[in-house]
Amino acid sequence: MGRFSTRAIVLGLAAPLGALIFSALICAFILIVTDHSPIETVDAMSAAAQRPRTLVNSLNTATTYYLAAVAVAVGFKMKLFNIGVDGQYRLAAMLSATLAGAAFMDSLPSFLRITMTILAAMLVGAAWSGLAALLKVTRGVSEVISTIMLNAIATYLVSYLLNPARLAQNVPGSNNISTRPITEGGRVDGLVVTGSTSKIFALVFLAVAVGFLYWFVLTRTRFGFELKTTGLSESAAVASGVSVKKMVVYSMLISGAVAGLVGMPQLLGASYSYSLDFPAGIGFTGIAVALLGRNHPVGMAVAALLWGFLDNTANSLDVAGVPREIVLIMQGVIVLSVVVAYELIRRYRVRAEQREVGRALGRTKTLEEVSS
Repeated sequence: MGRFSTRAIVLGLAAPLGALIFSALICAFILIVTDHSPIETVDAMSAAAQRPRTLVNSLNTATTYYLAAVAVAVGFKMKLFNIGVDGQYRLAAMLSATLAGAAFMDSLPSFLRITMTILAAMLVGAAWSGLAALLKVTRGVSEVISTIMLNAIATYLVSYLLNPARLAQNVPGSNNISTRPITEGGRVDGLVVTGSTSKIFALVFLAVAVGFLYWFVLTRTRFGFELKTTGLSESAAVASGVSVKKMVVYSMLISGAVAGLVGMPQLLGASYSYSLDFPAGIGFTGIAVALLGRNHPVGMAVAALLWGFLDNTANSLDVAGVPREIVLIMQGVIVLSVVVAYELIRRYRVRAEQREVGRALGRTKTLEEVSS
């Protein structure tokens, strides 16, 4: 048992480490071919990593990536591909920002205002993902197709509502448009770090809580067991009395609710309004982070930190004369390498288990022959 446990740990680490090494080699090859020094590139990224501001921004970026990854992972556990996280969080961020910036909110206690903003974002995200769930269980529409379409609808809906004639206003001194700014009582002040002008999002603790609840629900509750069972085998779930349609709806609603939280750290901790330059594309990055972290809460946290670090050290490459696009290449190669590596590890485990079973059967047959 000890040998098997050690082998399992080694195999579990082999895939991500091997993927990182392989992607580093590929990027080094690309740098050499394009007449850039891999050593200078590493030095530039290492120098950037030593700055407190880079570390703070990396953690802040990782916080939003992690929430997006958990939203995607909830669907993955049900074999559902929720590509609509991007549209869900942007629509949720805009509408919750509108609520948080409303004049009547200024008279409410700070805790109540923040709670209402977060709950509103979760409800909007859940409602938007719920549309895809209803289409799937009532009309059999693939959630991949419906969430892609809902992303497009969300984009145009946000564009329509983010207008001075509707829910937005012009930002003085610029061409930007935003919702009404959230006043002091509706903000979540960040954590000060010495040597950095940026603050750590206080809602990083919300991301930690979401990760813990994700782990607890999936591993310690009946609902989590039924969700994973349905994802592994719908026929087995039906035989156990589980309603597959209900599980589809529940998982999509939960996924959408978590997606609604993606924009909250940025909204309540830095931007204080939803504007044209509000971060976009986080939902798609969440898919990569979930794949890299294998839908495990700790694995996704490590992947989110890696992604956040790569994103925030990319700017330092321009100073060193290295195209920052090399970071995007590295991220893409990492994802592809991880997918391939885990498939190779899975096949190796299957063959190893088959050999173990074969040896066990051989020993049993030998004992039977000896006893007879």
